Amino acid sequence: MAKASPLASVAATREVLERHGAWTKHGLGQNFLVNDDVVRRILELSAVGPDDVVLEVGPGIGTLTCALLAHARHVVAVEKDPALPPILADTLAGSEGRLTLLQKDALALAAADFPPELPPPGKLVANLPYAVAATLVLGYFERFAHVGSATVMVQKEVADRICAQPGTKSYGAYTVKLGLHAAPAGRFAVGAGNFFPPPRVESAVVRLDRIAPLDAEGIPAGPDLVRAACTMADAAFANRRKTLANSAKAHFSGLGAEGAAVAERLPQLFEQAGIDPRRRGETLSQQEFLALGRALLG
Repeated sequence: MAKASPLASVAATREVLERHGAWTKHGLGQNFLVNDDVVRRILELSAVGPDDVVLEVGPGIGTLTCALLAHARHVVAVEKDPALPPILADTLAGSEGRLTLLQKDALALAAADFPPELPPPGKLVANLPYAVAATLVLGYFERFAHVGSATVMVQKEVADRICAQPGTKSYGAYTVKLGLHAAPAGRFAVGAGNFFPPPRVESAVVRLDRIAPLDAEGIPAGPDLVRAACTMADAAFANRRKTLANSAKAHFSGLGAEGAAVAERLPQLFEQAGIDPRRRGETLSQQEFLALGRALLG
């Protein structure tokens, strides 16, 4: 069987780094994937095809990138480390016209950065820097409506938060907010030994597919309602040990005059949404947070 990526081994990765006099940078979360089977499983889970424009964050030396280029129409790769573009020019030589490399902080990525001659990227496929992974995944679903799916390597604990169900320890405001944009569609574990150098944490690849959130009555939730539901999720989980009423009151009371006004309305909001304020945030479904958001909008 042909390799998915010729760079997906310790020997190949070492050779590239040594040839360019480079080294891994812990501060940038650089742990290069060195197992070709994992690369293959990422490709399979992401279902990248010849019509896809793919967004990749943190291409590193190009291990996953070259595999994506073999399947996708075009890859837009975002790399923060200024030392890596020369390496990528070497490892991805011959991909001109099918690769756009953006040297910038992925958290600052804007729609204007995408190649204007191409459709905007519809799939995010990446071995993400773990320090920003959770923020980036949620932010891209919020900001880039054209991103229809994300297949990403993240720390196991982040994957647990992404896939958590109500009533579990990992379920929190992040799960609720991400779940108003996308739903898990696949997951597999990746051990530390699949990277060079091995990270001190376990990892997982998760696929998320964009959804159109519906409230309890089956009515599509517009952007204003989604934002309001996210506001109520932040309030509900401001203190996990407190009831909804107490956590939300303390949260809004600390937000100045406007927040204090919401704090005064909380009994009416809970009543309007049909939710017992004695419950705790982790027991509420996303539809119930949408109900609270609708009440907040008045």
